[in-house]
Amino acid sequence: MPLARVVVVEDDPDIAGLVQDALSAGGLEVEVHADGLAGLDAASAPEVDVVVLDAMLPGLDGFEVCRRLRDERPDVLILMLTARTGEIDRVLGLELGADDYVTKPFSLRELQARVKALLRRREASRAAPGETEILERGDLRIDVVGQAVSVGGRDAHLTRREFDLLLVLARHEGAVFTREELLDRVWGAGFDGFAHTVNSHINRLRAKIEDDPAHPRRVLTVWGRGYKLVSVNA
Repeated sequence: MPLARVVVVEDDPDIAGLVQDALSAGGLEVEVHADGLAGLDAASAPEVDVVVLDAMLPGLDGFEVCRRLRDERPDVLILMLTARTGEIDRVLGLELGADDYVTKPFSLRELQARVKALLRRREASRAAPGETEILERGDLRIDVVGQAVSVGGRDAHLTRREFDLLLVLARHEGAVFTREELLDRVWGAGFDGFAHTVNSHINRLRAKIEDDPAHPRRVLTVWGRGYKLVSVNA
């Protein structure tokens, strides 16, 4: 099995070297770039699995790199590094599409564990043993192995996190999940996230699979409780 490939975008050479050494020691293939534009170019390659992205970069800051990368590579895993501890910075990174974040100063062991946890969650989101590769919920068709979604025959291009969120709801059609339960199932147990991050991802998911996102018919809000998915036929 080929090694998972990681692109580290960090302008501090000391931190970049330590991160490269730690991730390489953990069995990952790592390349390093020192500015946002070069990092974005490298991370856009289809063979890249994970991007470790500093928030403050020359040329193009990490938040803008994250936004552009999420548009170009919805499947790539993004872990942001930030020296800032304010809630708004963490929320901004997550809502731009980052999968996780680590605040500086950080433990190299923790960083290594976070990257590997992201890779494990990606594998866990794929077809469960014995599960059919295709889930059909009304006119919604989900290719679990190929991680592709279509609605009424029209392709819906979801990010990896949007896909994981939809898959949880589709595997338990009609069941209501609270925001906290979705954070736990999609972002991982112990994730230090925010419930309204789920709201933002639900809104983006609806924009891609609903005929009228302002009046959703598939992903429904159950007021005071959470969200559920129901089947709709065209």
